[in-house]
Amino acid sequence: MSAVFARLIASRLFWPIVMLLVLFAINLIAFPGFFAITIKDGHLFGSLIDILRNGAPTLIIAVGMTLVIATRGIDLSVGAVCAISGAVACSIILGSPDPANGATVAVAVTVALAISLVLGVWNGFLVAVLGIQPIIATLILMTAGRGMAMLITEGQILTVNSPPFKAMGSGFWFGVPIAVIIAAVVFAVAALLTRRTALGMLIESVGINPEASRQAGVRARGLLFAVYTFCAFCAAIAGLILTANQTAADANNTGLFLELDAILAVVIGGTSLAGGRYSLAGTLVGALVIQTLVTTVYTVGIPPIATMVFKAAVVAAVCLLQSPTTNQALAGFRRRLALRAGKGIAAS
Repeated sequence: MSAVFARLIASRLFWPIVMLLVLFAINLIAFPGFFAITIKDGHLFGSLIDILRNGAPTLIIAVGMTLVIATRGIDLSVGAVCAISGAVACSIILGSPDPANGATVAVAVTVALAISLVLGVWNGFLVAVLGIQPIIATLILMTAGRGMAMLITEGQILTVNSPPFKAMGSGFWFGVPIAVIIAAVVFAVAALLTRRTALGMLIESVGINPEASRQAGVRARGLLFAVYTFCAFCAAIAGLILTANQTAADANNTGLFLELDAILAVVIGGTSLAGGRYSLAGTLVGALVIQTLVTTVYTVGIPPIATMVFKAAVVAAVCLLQSPTTNQALAGFRRRLALRAGKGIAAS
């Protein structure tokens, strides 16, 4: 039993899950009905549903960010891509004679996603072809992207009145928020493509040693193009959800600092920024920790401006628990437990 517990502690998911359970406990103490889920008009409502719905954009971006980080890269432009995606969609809807038409919304969403693919290819080109450091390459679009969104919206907040578009952010399908369903689909597709095929192993090989993987015949350049394009695609989906939820395109605030939340979710989930092995399951837990932390701040009455401080504290705690020093200490503890277990068996 002690050996099983030691292996459990050594898991990268152990401390993030513990942190999530602690946050749940704090919310339950502050609000006894925290776990209650009710059905109104055939739709699910409750604090847990709110966490899933509000955390969906972060999870979607974090999935793409996980694959980028696994290649030893980073994408700081996802927040700007969110703003561009929302601005493009709202501009097309407002320019249509019938904003409530489903076909109009479909065209707006398709164009926004197509532009995000172009932006992702641009990031991939800078990193894979020109060899620019990922943090610098994506910083270019992070800076210019907000300006592009401002040009699209002409510096205004574009408010749209389109029920089909609004449904992406606040609608329900079979009682479940559509945003949650979209996030689940993105997560499932990424998991299937990377864990049920050789794609995940190839991505990890590029992150561990790009030169060795190239000599082994892995097309590292194509993989880099793929992960940066997919990350931008995920950011565009998240941007559409955020914009639809607000029913307005705000070039200044849509997706603001969302790249930081996505990176925090990936790090909390145990994926190393040095590249290589990654965990989509860990990213899921990390995104839930981030959103639950935000909910906790509001539940216990802490001023919202202190949210970033608490995020930093949680990330620092999880990273310290997952640090090499802590892992070595846990490994020594596991060896001692195994030794004691062996002595107990010998004595019996």
